[in-house]
Amino acid sequence: MQLTPIDIIAAEKELCRRSLAYFARRAWHVLEPSTPLKWGWALDAICAHLEAVTRGDINRLLMNVPPGTMKSLLTGVIWPAWEWGAQAKPHMRFLGTAHKQDLAVRDAMKCRRLIQSDWYQSRWPMNLMADNNAKLRFENDKTGFREAMAFEGMTGSRGDRVLIDDPHSVADANSVQKLATGVTTFREALPSRVNNDESAIVIIMQRLHESDVSAVAIGLGYTHLCLPMRFESDRRCSTPFYTDPRTIEGELLFPDRFPEDQVADLEKTMGIYASAGQLQQRPAPRGGGMFKRSDFRVIQAEPAGYRWVRGWDLAATDDPGAARTAGVKLGIGPDNRICIAHVVKDRVNAAGVERLLGSTAAADGRAVRGSIPQDPGSAGKSWALHLLKSALMGYSYTSSPETGDKETRAMPLAAQVEAGNVDIVAGDWNGDFLDEAATFPMGKFKDQIDAATRAFDMLSGVNNSWAGTI
Repeated sequence: MQLTPIDIIAAEKELCRRSLAYFARRAWHVLEPSTPLKWGWALDAICAHLEAVTRGDINRLLMNVPPGTMKSLLTGVIWPAWEWGAQAKPHMRFLGTAHKQDLAVRDAMKCRRLIQSDWYQSRWPMNLMADNNAKLRFENDKTGFREAMAFEGMTGSRGDRVLIDDPHSVADANSVQKLATGVTTFREALPSRVNNDESAIVIIMQRLHESDVSAVAIGLGYTHLCLPMRFESDRRCSTPFYTDPRTIEGELLFPDRFPEDQVADLEKTMGIYASAGQLQQRPAPRGGGMFKRSDFRVIQAEPAGYRWVRGWDLAATDDPGAARTAGVKLGIGPDNRICIAHVVKDRVNAAGVERLLGSTAAADGRAVRGSIPQDPGSAGKSWALHLLKSALMGYSYTSSPETGDKETRAMPLAAQVEAGNVDIVAGDWNGDFLDEAATFPMGKFKDQIDAATRAFDMLSGVNNSWAGTI
């Protein structure tokens, strides 16, 4: 029996209804008519999780996937069209956001183009309202709409599906203020943009920082699909809807799309930090980037014959989650070997900073010299002078302003660590210090490294004439 064109379309519609992945493959020629489709299991994984949202199995989804793996196309273009047509849900209302409005508009226009195509209309006829069919927003005659806006400008509309596609730019990750603004938008503006408790929020992004929107979503219990470019067995992702099928350490995510030579070139070009976040979906390289855990040698006792200094990073606040006041004791031996002997840190207010400085200086003794930062302006200079004349009176302490960014300041110490020239005395503070070092400068906290950098600068003569021969 020969199938008629009507029979073929009916069969295709049924297969599309059953599978978003099948729908995506059939719709590809509309969206990318001159580019052959390369499909891989990673795309099946993304589709499986979007299908779970459609079924109502989950309504909070985070997907960390490398760039170039069709995550935006599948989530912001193909999935809305699939729900409206193949799933017979034309009433669904989609809000699509990205860190730049142009990117959100791009995907909305592609979605509209797919829905208005002859291929789509011959299978799922749908009228778009003539008076509401624009770049930023288009609406069908069943009250469903697809609207685009910048992530940080989310106002007005509410949706059944709120799509967040890369809420941070790569540059945002290097700005504490911009990063915090994105997180604030996610925490405070986003919750009011959903229609009801059945509405879904879907985030698709690459990891850029330890404190990015992904970190907040993970803390809130979002279903988390994490697919690094290279397989890491201790980070195998498994959710109720899909498990990473790879078994070989370093195995590629999508070799047909990103073969070994291309991935290696990306890693070389991007560098360790960008590769860790954007490709491996962790905001710092395994074992550390600028500072690697394995480069520190742990010793059991403070060595004799060293000259000691203590550097400080001051944060006069006791707010939970804020940066800490930290002091790092660091010394240099006769052979120019460096030792990190002790770290003290606490979240304390201004009065607490004075007490912490005074008690630590007393415990160190007068032989240990020290340095505190001096913030810009007359207020910073007055505060530093007050500390030197009160808590630190009688001790060999100086103050000086910070110069340059944190990463640049840390480079000389990082070079000594990389050379294997830095010991660390065993203590209960080691774990937290090494964790911060391994994620620097992309980690949430930098206070201990800033303090260690100041101490090292003092030894090497950057902030004080008293120096070793490094």
